[in-house]
Amino acid sequence: MNQTAVKNPFNIIVLVAALGYFVDIYDLILFGIVRVPSLKGIGIPEDMLLEKGIFLLNMQMIGMLVGGIIWGIMGDKKGRLPVLFFTITLYSLANIANGFVVNMEQYAILRFLAGLGLAGELGIGITLVSEVMTKESRGYGTTLVSGIGIAGAVLGFLVADLFDWRMAYWVGGGLGILLLLLRASVFESGMFEKTKQQKIKRGNFLSIFTNRKRFFKYLYCILLGIPIWYVIGILVIQAPEFSKALHITGDISGGKAVMYHYIGASIGSFVTGLLSQWLHSRKKSLLIALISLLIVTGVFFSSFGLSPTLFYIIIALLGVAQGYWAVFITTSSEQFGTNLRATVTTTVPNFVRGATVPISASILMLKNHWDLWTAGVIVGTVCIALAFLSLFFLEETYHKDLDYVE
Repeated sequence: MNQTAVKNPFNIIVLVAALGYFVDIYDLILFGIVRVPSLKGIGIPEDMLLEKGIFLLNMQMIGMLVGGIIWGIMGDKKGRLPVLFFTITLYSLANIANGFVVNMEQYAILRFLAGLGLAGELGIGITLVSEVMTKESRGYGTTLVSGIGIAGAVLGFLVADLFDWRMAYWVGGGLGILLLLLRASVFESGMFEKTKQQKIKRGNFLSIFTNRKRFFKYLYCILLGIPIWYVIGILVIQAPEFSKALHITGDISGGKAVMYHYIGASIGSFVTGLLSQWLHSRKKSLLIALISLLIVTGVFFSSFGLSPTLFYIIIALLGVAQGYWAVFITTSSEQFGTNLRATVTTTVPNFVRGATVPISASILMLKNHWDLWTAGVIVGTVCIALAFLSLFFLEETYHKDLDYVE
């Protein structure tokens, strides 16, 4: 395949990026699904499961925050392809090794390494797809990447349900190793190759913060995505706790809540991505998604006394509404020049994911003053309001030519 701009979204680059993100999401969600059986399997007592689980999740998130910066910088300095190869190798091997852990020390190190590898997959993949495709069709490519990739969460639930936790990790690692075979067919971004010939700084992460306009643009990109992980990290993962606060008439399974939510998110990713193409506007598509998310979140907090089935349906609809992840990442990628694009596109989603920590802390603090329901409403209102404000200030990038530098 030559290095001219690609029109057809069904190409090897989109396929590899989509499958890479599929394995990425599989592993990202898998720990949450197998947390309890895996900790019990290495001898952690019942009364320590929550504490040790939070510790391991934090290790994974620290790895993702560190990795997001490292791989973004390396993607702009050394190229998109080398980073893709290295990150998929790292988290595949870490996944396989996770299936052999026998104590907390090993588990913690491997969750950090898995997070480190996972951090680079989506941002670098979206950057590459955006740069090798025409400006008219790149939205279709990134939509396929996200829509297919998000379905990895569903596979994670099914594999963990059918097999034990060690086998679930081995399957994820094996999928990653198989993916490396496809990577041989992918070529480097022509825009990056062109930038390499220019005497210009590439991957200078600090330059984002030394220019006022650039900094606020970067901040708006992060704030735009915050509601996505508020929904996932608080409303969905904590669905069993919220179901009690809402007096749902039966027990809610955390694993099922995650599965139904990600089925909805996969559908929403396709819908929002296609809307951005049909409307010829990223901002209009994102506005529709945010309004939908505001409405469905309101329904979630009003679902007092519903049956578990109806509650799961609302959780799935939350997934559809917050399925603007692909358009959000694409918009972030399109806001910056080639010499900073991988850095931004890789760090932004990882800072959004990392925002789960202060969001969770806010929920716990407010819960101590009021209750879980009130805390969830207050934090959710702030997150969604900031996203609306950020969208207003961001430029429309649908027709933007990406062949430029900062």
